[in-house]
Amino acid sequence: MIFAENPKKIRVMFTPFRDGLQSSFGGKVRLNDFLPAMELAAQSGIQHFEFGGGARFQAPLFYLGENPFECMRKIRNVVGPDADLQILTRSVSGVTLTTQSPEGLALQGKMMAAAETTWDRNFDYMNDVRNLLNTGKPIVEAGMHHQCVIALMGLPFESDTVHTSDFYFNIGKQILAFHESGECRVDSLCLKDASGTTDPMTIYKTAVELKKIMPPEMPLWMHTHDTASTAVSCYQAAIHGGCDGVDVSVRPMASGTVQPDARSLAHALKGTGYTLDMDVSAMGEIESLLTEGMKEYDFNPTTTSADARVLGFPMPGGAIGPNVHMMVKAGILDKYSDVLAEFPVVVEAGGAWTSVTPGSQQYWLQAFNNVMYGRWENIQAGYGKAVLGYFGKTPLSPDPDVVKKASDQLELEPFDGDPLAAAPNNIEAAQQILRDHNLEVNDENTFLVLSCIVPGGKIETNQGLNFLLGKPKIDIPLKKKEEPKAEVAVAAPAAGAAPAITGPVTTSVKVQEGAQTRTFSVTVEPVGGAEAPAPAAEAAPAAAASGTQVFSTFAGSVEVVDILVKEGDKVNEGDVVAAIEAMKAKHDIKAPCGGTVSGVHVSIGDEIDSSNAIVSIA
Repeated sequence: MIFAENPKKIRVMFTPFRDGLQSSFGGKVRLNDFLPAMELAAQSGIQHFEFGGGARFQAPLFYLGENPFECMRKIRNVVGPDADLQILTRSVSGVTLTTQSPEGLALQGKMMAAAETTWDRNFDYMNDVRNLLNTGKPIVEAGMHHQCVIALMGLPFESDTVHTSDFYFNIGKQILAFHESGECRVDSLCLKDASGTTDPMTIYKTAVELKKIMPPEMPLWMHTHDTASTAVSCYQAAIHGGCDGVDVSVRPMASGTVQPDARSLAHALKGTGYTLDMDVSAMGEIESLLTEGMKEYDFNPTTTSADARVLGFPMPGGAIGPNVHMMVKAGILDKYSDVLAEFPVVVEAGGAWTSVTPGSQQYWLQAFNNVMYGRWENIQAGYGKAVLGYFGKTPLSPDPDVVKKASDQLELEPFDGDPLAAAPNNIEAAQQILRDHNLEVNDENTFLVLSCIVPGGKIETNQGLNFLLGKPKIDIPLKKKEEPKAEVAVAAPAAGAAPAITGPVTTSVKVQEGAQTRTFSVTVEPVGGAEAPAPAAEAAPAAAASGTQVFSTFAGSVEVVDILVKEGDKVNEGDVVAAIEAMKAKHDIKAPCGGTVSGVHVSIGDEIDSSNAIVSIA
C-alpha cells in the first residue's frame, strides 16, 4: 500500500476531449457534441486539458469537415484564458503520419502556439533521443511548455535489454543531459505508456531513479491507458515513485482503451496522503452532459471494454479504436484475432520500438499484411522504412532477413542518418497546390495541405486541400437509424389488369448508384412455390459488362487512391491496375486476367465496396 509521509497534491491533465475521443472513436467526434461538457469541466475548476494533436488534428480534417485550428480556438474561448491546453506531437512526424522537415515542424510550432497551445507533449516512438532533441527545439522556440516523453511498453516477448526500468532511466538521463547543456530546454518529463502494458514495478523503479537526477522544479508526469485494467495500479506505482502529475478522464470516455475515470483514481488514493488537484464531485454532472452530447455515437464494445489480451499485443488505446472501426468499415473484422496473433512476430522482428503512433500503425499494418498476403511477402511501407532506419534508431537490431526483404521490396537502402535531414521540405509544394487551386496562400492553409501530403499520394486524396475546396469526406461513427417501414396497400385486381403470377418470371432491373448505373437480371417466383411452366426465354441484362470486371479485395467500404490504367491499355494477369486505401494503407488491385482495358468505372477519391467494378478487362 502506498503512503505519503507528507500530504502531496497530484496534478491532473483531463483527457476525455482528446485522448478519450481518439481512443473511443479515432477522434471522429464533432466539436459541438463535446464542447458544452468541456466548458462545464473548466467551470468546475479543471485547469489543464488535452485538446489537440494526435488524431484530433487529422480526424476533424479527414472525417468531420472541421478545421482543427478553428476547433482549438473555440476550445480556448470556452475554457478561458488561464487554462493550460496541451497537444500531443510525434517527434519527427509532428501531428502528421510522415516524417516532416525542420521547416515543416517550425511551421507546426508556430501554428500550434497561434492556436493558444500552452503545453506540447512530444514523444518519439523509437525513443531516439536525437529525434527528441531536434523536434523539441521548434516547440521551445514557439514558446510552449516542452514536455519530453520516455515512451513505455510491455514487450510481448522476453528481453532484459530493452523496455526495462534501466532502459527507460538511461533515456531520461540522456534527455536531461541535453537540457543541462542548454542544447534544448526540457520543462517536464512524461512516462507515456500508450498501450497500458507496462507493469507497475517497472514504472515505480523508473520514477524513483529519475526523480533522483531531475531538477527539483521539473515535474514528472505519468500517462497510461486502462486497456488491460491496470491503469490505477500503475498510477499508484508512479505516484509512490515520485510522479507529480497524471492523466485522467471521465465516463463515457474513460477506462477501456482510455485513461481511468478520475473518480476511480481518487478513490484508490483515499487515506494515502495523496490527493488529486481537481473536484471529483463535479464528474457526475460532466459525465451527464458528455453522455448527452455523445448519445448519437455508436460505442464499440471493443474500445469500451478491458481486454487483457493487449498484454500480448501492445497496441495503444488510441489505435485499437480506430483500427476496429476501420476493420468494420472494410468488412474484415473477422481477421482481428489473426492480426493480434501475428503482433509479437512483427514487434520482435522490427526491433521493439514502442507502439505509439506511427509505430503502432506500422506494427498493426505489417501484422495485417502478414495475415492477408503471407508473412513478409508484402512489407508495409512505414514498417519497412522503420526497420531500415528512416524514422530513427530502433531499440533492438531488426531481423536481418526482414531488413533485406524491406530493402528489396521498397527499393531503399538501410539508413543511419538524421531522419529530419532526409525528409523533403514540402512547404513550397503545399503553397503551389494552393495557388493551382486559387486558394489563399497563408500559414494556416499551407499547413493544412502540408500535413496531408504523403509520399506517392495523389493530389485528389489530399484531405487538407479537399477541406479547403469545400469537399471534405464525412465519416462519423453514428448509430444506424432504422428506416421507417413503408405501408403497402393491397387492392383487388382491377378489370383488365395483368394476370396474377403463377410461375417464375425473369426481368431486368436498373440500379442507380451515384453516377453509375448497373443492370441486374432478377427472377420473381410466386409465394408458395406453385408449379408453373417456365417462361419462354430469360431476359438478358440490358447492358452486360464488357469483359471481366475487377473489384476491390475488401468486402467493405474503401477509397480509390490510384488508377494506373486507361481504356484501351493492354494488361497482363497480375498487373497492378489500381490501388485502394484500407486501414490507412494502400493496397494494390491486380488484374485477374490478361487483355485490354474495356472500361474504367471509378475515379480517384471514390468510396467503393466489393460490389463496385473498378475496371473491366476484355
